[in-house]
Amino acid sequence: MRFIDEARVYVQAGKGGDGAIAFLREKYRPFGGPAGGDGGRGGSVIFEVNEGMSTLLDFKYKPRLIARDGEAGRGKQQYGHQGDDLVVRVPPGTMVIDEETGDLIADLVIPGERAIIAQAGKGGLGNMHFVSSTRRAPRIATPGTAGDQRWVRLELRLVAEAGLVGLPNAGKSTLLAALSAARPKIAPYPFTTLTPNLGHVQISDEESFNIADIPGLIEGAHTGHGLGIKFLRHIKRTRVLVYVLDLSADPEGDFATVKREVEAFDPEMIERPALIALNKADLVAPEEAERIAHLMRSHTGLEVFVISADQGTGLDPLVATIASKLRTQAADQALAAECPS
Repeated sequence: MRFIDEARVYVQAGKGGDGAIAFLREKYRPFGGPAGGDGGRGGSVIFEVNEGMSTLLDFKYKPRLIARDGEAGRGKQQYGHQGDDLVVRVPPGTMVIDEETGDLIADLVIPGERAIIAQAGKGGLGNMHFVSSTRRAPRIATPGTAGDQRWVRLELRLVAEAGLVGLPNAGKSTLLAALSAARPKIAPYPFTTLTPNLGHVQISDEESFNIADIPGLIEGAHTGHGLGIKFLRHIKRTRVLVYVLDLSADPEGDFATVKREVEAFDPEMIERPALIALNKADLVAPEEAERIAHLMRSHTGLEVFVISADQGTGLDPLVATIASKLRTQAADQALAAECPS
């Protein structure tokens, strides 16, 4: 399945049905009077989160979403049928933006969550509503109103608690595969990962978290170099950043490059909890690996872990620390919600 994280879609809600002008004519009710019914409302366009989806590919082939109109009213005070709502499934993390104004219409994250993207038009009133003591046979009815219509831009941002960032070929995909059941493409050359990958890390029966592997960043990624500008937004929802660095290369220089690109994209991101995973420890002598780790700790102030994703070593302390940071954040958020200042 192709990974598509942007789409442009036209949405149009249904028009309300017109009210009817009619008069009651029955054998035993000679003075029945006005009996025009109301029109039914149109259908709305509604987006609903479906956790089984992970791409906006469907919208590339169906860029127009149009709900049904409501039926017009009828005689004998009969109301027109309402137009059916058009319920459209979207993947978790979908942002819906009005293309004309740039306003955020909805940010859909939770499975089952719904948002009305285009509001239906209301049905018109039949002439039975306009009778009065001075107007006994009104020939007045109102038309149904038009439904909302607009072009919207859809942006998908992966929903993951932790995000792996680093230069190309730092071993992020290998680490994702080692920590979860995800099976991203892995090869010994840069830019193997061309799309973000999402994995689920199971700690125990009660605790788990999602982790995202972002395609490799290079210097200038925030301005469009490499693949970074296209996928940097997928770390926006992450609560913990894991800088994956190649221990056998220049980890200190690589960290500075990656952090600079993340900060240039969104300065708020570098304020979030983070840690460093020095990968490919199997290619470096243990003494040298520990020396570099000590240097990185003192220079960055972050927790540093020496790991080998390929060999599966050093992963348990890394996972435990990520989980601990997520628990601390959740506890702080709960406390803030209970005691707002």
